[in-house]
Amino acid sequence: MLVLLPPSEGKATAVRGRPVALDGLSLPGLTEARAAVLDELVELCAADEDKAAEVLGLSPGLRGEIAKNAALRTAPALPAGELYTGVLYDALGLSGLDAAARGRARRSLLVFSGLWGAVRLTDRVPSYRCSMAVRLPGAGGLAAYWKPFMDAVLPEVADGGLVLDLRSSAYAAAWKPRGEVALRTATVRVLQVTVVGGVERRTVVSHFNKATKGRLVRALLTAGARPRTPAALAEALRDLGFTVEEAGPGGRLDVLVRDPH
Repeated sequence: MLVLLPPSEGKATAVRGRPVALDGLSLPGLTEARAAVLDELVELCAADEDKAAEVLGLSPGLRGEIAKNAALRTAPALPAGELYTGVLYDALGLSGLDAAARGRARRSLLVFSGLWGAVRLTDRVPSYRCSMAVRLPGAGGLAAYWKPFMDAVLPEVADGGLVLDLRSSAYAAAWKPRGEVALRTATVRVLQVTVVGGVERRTVVSHFNKATKGRLVRALLTAGARPRTPAALAEALRDLGFTVEEAGPGGRLDVLVRDPH
């Protein structure tokens, strides 16, 4: 099983350690593309803070991220599994997994990134600010930039098993499974269920969405589940206590979260 995750805006920062070594990252077919985005981002942030803030969509309170980006070549790196924080990653709780589940996570989780393309949990990268929605002056929109590189690399990575795509829309645009891979790709929509005046309502709520996806992945890793089709995934999740509906063709599953009140 290959699990595709979005990154998080919140990131940990290493205080010491080696800087990123691009040729040491997984998915070596992305190395040259990573170098080009890294070079442009560093140069932009080092040369013109106002322009960088505009391009990156940073509010005045986040201007410190520009200096961080300018120092990316020399900043200490840490494993991606420790870098990303936020609701999904808090719920996933990688550090609290047992050894077997951590091994499954290292093999199956792939985190998409506007800067790095995609990284595995063991890839050492520094804290950065560059979402997939960014449009760099040279590279252009990053989702479109990464797409041909992902098309060349990821079908082989996804070979043979279920692809569980939990990315947000901006990151999903960077690679869309096609052909046979698409047939064994599942996506998940988390719906909060409330009852108002005796009528059931279902809504998408960001916090529930991220937290539930994190808990869902943790449960699969802990159980050692190995579903090979979206239908088998739905059954595995039901066995793990989730309320799941298969939402028509295309491998989409709806996970229902009841309002605790």
